[in-house]
Amino acid sequence: MSKVVAIHQPNFFPWIGYFDKIARSDVFIFLDHVQLPKTGGGWSNRVKMLVAGEARWVTAPVRRAFHGVAPINEIEWADEQPWRAKLLKTLSASYAKAPHYRDTMVWLEPLILQPEGNLARYNMTVIRAIADRIGLSHEHCMTSSSLDGQGQANELLIDLTRKTGGNCYLCGGGAAGYQDDAAFAAAGLELRYQCFAHPVYAQAGQPEFSPGLSIVDALMNIGCGGVKGLLAV
Repeated sequence: MSKVVAIHQPNFFPWIGYFDKIARSDVFIFLDHVQLPKTGGGWSNRVKMLVAGEARWVTAPVRRAFHGVAPINEIEWADEQPWRAKLLKTLSASYAKAPHYRDTMVWLEPLILQPEGNLARYNMTVIRAIADRIGLSHEHCMTSSSLDGQGQANELLIDLTRKTGGNCYLCGGGAAGYQDDAAFAAAGLELRYQCFAHPVYAQAGQPEFSPGLSIVDALMNIGCGGVKGLLAV
């Protein structure tokens, strides 16, 4: 019997496919000890949402007063900037007419406003809270820093999978171009691709569906119950 392990960085209000990966795993590991580059953007502090009818990046600023690189779990938000208030304003302007805006904001607003200054802890709190709302168990979620993962790239993924007793690693469909299938086979691990088919749902005011957005978009448009139905696996 397969024990499926999925591993992913703690992303900022991630897309629905992230939660599908949690739903399909027996162990989900937040990859929180790997390095965040000093420059450039990533999914740890930004995500796409509909802004003025277009899919645009929504970014939360981080403090980059470090040399070269730093582990994600040591990164702090640049809280001298009012990014939480700005995010709430963006959501109001973009989704106020969405069917589930009001009932979503009742619990999402305090989640956004949480004072946690650490990027990884903030994002993991958000992910777990959203999972609760859509009826998705997250008791099987843990952090890579707690497991003392060793190695880089595929070696690290294999090490973490083994340390949790897994015999199957679940990777995203986009990993086909760089994942070393032979390394997993040599380690005695099954490599399973997520093959997530993005569901299409009605987006308020949009003539065509825009995929790949934060799960917040789905919550605003079809509510927690609707999202739960999309993630039934």
